[in-house]
This record gives sequence, C-alpha cells and structure tokens, in this order.
Amino acid sequence: QLHLVESGGGLVQPGGSLRLSCTLSGLNLNYNTIGWFRQVPGKEREGVSCISSSGSSTVYADSVKGRFTISRDVAKNMVYLQMNSAKPEDTAVYYCGAGEGISVHRMCNLLHAQYWGQGTQVNVSS
Repeated sequence: QLHLVESGGGLVQPGGSLRLSCTLSGLNLNYNTIGWFRQVPGKEREGVSCISSSGSSTVYADSVKGRFTISRDVAKNMVYLQMNSAKPEDTAVYYCGAGEGISVHRMCNLLHAQYWGQGTQVNVSS
C-alpha cells in the first residue's frame, strides 16, 4: 500500500533547528522525485525543496536557500528536510509529495506531485 508519512514537526524557537522526515511505503526513491511543500491557512501550498530520483539534483525556494537542506536515505526509503536558522515565517504545515518521471523544477514550481502525505505542523515562535 502506498503511503507518505511526515514526522518531526513541532515548536522551534527562531534561529533554531528542526529535522522533518518523510517515510515512503510502496514507492521507490530511485524512481520518484520527492518534494517538501508547505502551506499556511489562507495561502496556496508552495514548494520548499525537491530532490530528484537519482538524488543528484535539488532545488530550493529562495526563501529557504542556505537554511534548509533536503536529503534522502535510499536504504530506509526516507527523505529529510533539515531546517536551520528557522524564522517565524517558516511556520506552516509541511507536506511531502512524490512523483514518478517528474523533474525537480516541475515538482517544486508547479506542485506536480502524484502522491501526498498528510502533513506535519511546524511552528517557529519564541
């Protein structure tokens, strides 16, 4: 059965760090582009970072470049989002998405994920 499950969300102080995890079941990382997205109530979902099926290509939203890092563990079939230097504007529900045969740019810019997780809440506040 196909599942994407996000974990690791919570409360972090401004300037702090948090690592989000996306566990994939029924999907092979070697065939799927994976992305992290976020959404604030009343706003559209936006792409945060995406990693290609080979792991060799990544993209980041301008707002998180230099602070967030996407990575993956093929053996564990997991994808991570390391969030450093967190800002209050990073507060959102974070989702992971997966898509086969989709470029990182289409995934992150057009949100062309075929499968979605249910999200994990991240709050950046003092």
